[in-house]
Amino acid sequence: MAGGHEHSGTAMSAASTESSQKPTPGGPVLNLPNALTGLRIVAVPVLIWLLALDTESSRIWATVVFLVAALTDLVDGAVARRRNQITSFGKLADPIADKALIGTALIGLSLLGELSWWVTAVILVREIGITALRMWVISHGVIPASRGGKAKTLAQVIAIGMYLLAPTDISWWNATEATVMAIAVALTLATGVDYVVQALRLRKASIAAHLARRTWVKET
Repeated sequence: MAGGHEHSGTAMSAASTESSQKPTPGGPVLNLPNALTGLRIVAVPVLIWLLALDTESSRIWATVVFLVAALTDLVDGAVARRRNQITSFGKLADPIADKALIGTALIGLSLLGELSWWVTAVILVREIGITALRMWVISHGVIPASRGGKAKTLAQVIAIGMYLLAPTDISWWNATEATVMAIAVALTLATGVDYVVQALRLRKASIAAHLARRTWVKET
């Protein structure tokens, strides 16, 4: 019985977290957090155009566009929670905008021959896979963002920003950007494994709690 109460507590905690993050019914789609998310989406074709130009000035502007867009990702979620402006559109569009921005930058750098394709593949497969995993367990609860996940995102943004800027007159830049990208890849893999473990535990606890409730109902 003790084990059943433990699983039930875990599932109830997950359910509480999920309910606190539910979209506001009837909330306006046009708000500041969604506008910031929209800005990231608009930044994607701009980034593609700037990378296609591949000039010194366009690379500087590509770096600026990428970093500003990435910064909105750190802001929109906090603003949405603080103002209670979490909407269904935001919950759907936010991860799409994030993956589109990161994916565009990585693929663009690989197409230009400046970043190995295996790095791009590892990061994108992880990002898309974890998004699919979150959708798979969404009925059992929400997997909260971890410190490792935030560190991973920060490392990716810094690494991609360094590859985009790529000044030719700084001797230590290439070695440093490669090191930061290696850290980003390591964090990407490590947090990916952690999310899989969390998802399986969450699903197991939720199912156990459901079975415990059914057993209790039958006994009463």
